[in-house]
Amino acid sequence: MCRHLAYLGPPRTVHDLLYAAPHALLVQSWAPRIQRHGTVNADGFGVGWYPGPGEPLRYRRAMPMWGDASFADAARSISSGCVVAAVRDATVGFGSEESGAQPFRADRLLFSHNGAAEDDEALAAALSGPPPPGALDARAPVDSAPLFAHTVRLWRSSGDLAGTLAAVVARAREHSAGRYNLLASDGASIAATAAGDTLFTLREPGGGVFLASEPFDDRPDWREVPDESVVLATAERTLTRPLTEHAPPPHQEAVCSGSTET
Repeated sequence: MCRHLAYLGPPRTVHDLLYAAPHALLVQSWAPRIQRHGTVNADGFGVGWYPGPGEPLRYRRAMPMWGDASFADAARSISSGCVVAAVRDATVGFGSEESGAQPFRADRLLFSHNGAAEDDEALAAALSGPPPPGALDARAPVDSAPLFAHTVRLWRSSGDLAGTLAAVVARAREHSAGRYNLLASDGASIAATAAGDTLFTLREPGGGVFLASEPFDDRPDWREVPDESVVLATAERTLTRPLTEHAPPPHQEAVCSGSTET
């Protein structure tokens, strides 16, 4: 169910990040190599990027990524040091309208969910509540919307991106089994959970770092994230720890028990 990717590092064009590699997100929209659930991600796509210190911009469509040649062209002129993108295989029972395409957005937050809730009604009843102010995507008719709503609430109160995602997964599981690979960015860092589906990291010699559902090339530097983990990547380092651990303050990140740093 879906493939997503986040990049943080020196500015690069969206075309380079999503179209140029041998197994780029574009290719994953029709031929993912290691997708466990579903086979084709043709129910929409979206890209969010930070043009500067303000809020991110976003482009979404309800069509397959390969069918939008105009954006592929425009992507050559869009550069950013932080990008979040996703291609969608819609959960059974939900449509493929544009409002369901991710990433979702609120303030400086970009959010994507790769997976599905087994009991979406229970999840919505437990997590939705009144939509957070300014988080219009929390009203989208898709099982990812309540996850996004709860993410916005926790992130706004704590500013802790990785801890927020871990807490959202834990809360979601109290009400519905499912696959909860979440991905988010605040423009200065990127974070993701491996909770039922694949997740990989790549840190390049030039300083860029990726979190992705699957590798977009065959470089040996890709590292698979263990299931039941949360990852936080900044410009300086990538930290992986078990989902069951609460996120510590930033100055304690490197000494978390059971954590790994690259």
